[in-house]
Formats: sequence, C-alpha cells, structure tokens
Amino acid sequence: MISRLVVAWDDSDQARKGFDFALAIGAKFGAELHVLSVARPPEPPVAVEMEAVLESAREYYERSWEPLRAQSAAQGVPAVFEVRVGHPADQIVRYAAEVAADMIVMGHRGKSASFIERWRLGSISKRVLSYATCTVTVVR
Repeated sequence: MISRLVVAWDDSDQARKGFDFALAIGAKFGAELHVLSVARPPEPPVAVEMEAVLESAREYYERSWEPLRAQSAAQGVPAVFEVRVGHPADQIVRYAAEVAADMIVMGHRGKSASFIERWRLGSISKRVLSYATCTVTVVR
C-alpha cells in the first residue's frame, strides 16, 4: 500500500516530528523514505550565488541528516536524502511526483524567516496540500 514516502526536512522541530512519523510508517509497511530539503535561491538568482547557496545547503543538511540516517538504519528503513533549490512547496510536489511517492509527510510550520514572509508566500504545507497528487500528512 505505502512503498515510498517523501519527508520534507528543514531541520525544525516540526520536521523532526514529521520524520519520526514517516519512519514509523516506513518501518510498519517496509517503505522507503526520501528526505527532501529545499534551499531558497537568492533574489534575483545569479549563477555564482546559486552554486554557493546549493553547496552551503548541502553542507548544512548533510550534518543535520546524520542522526536521521542512523535512526533509519537502526530501524532497517531505507532512506534517500536530497537537496533541491527553489520554492519549497513547488520542489516538494515535483520531487514527490518524480519518485512516485505514495505520501508526503511534513511538519505544520517550518523555519520560515518571519510571520510577514509566511503570510506573503502562504503556508508551504497549504500549497503542498493543494497541489500534490498523492496523500499529504501534516504533522503538528
């Protein structure tokens, strides 16, 4: 029934809850986890800056994924880790479609910069719920 889950990861407490939830589902159903982190590009995007943003994001997330890798390995749940650049909601939906995910798991609120930014851009979880073609679970 559930063979592949995408977990949105921004290293927040809510993302941690989402990962733990997805890991439990993965262990129960023998599903594979795809942990996705998204780096936002600079405005306006410049090729040199994009490379620096991506490299910095990869380094940051590689460190934050270490305990997740250990936790998934300890439970025998295969996990893939990926960093993309772009708008988080868009990248989460695209990635889920690319890997043919059965479910997206994400936290209710992540590490958005400020209330104004969240209001202006809209909730990432709300956008994912609106555009994803698979089941979306938002963990609080």
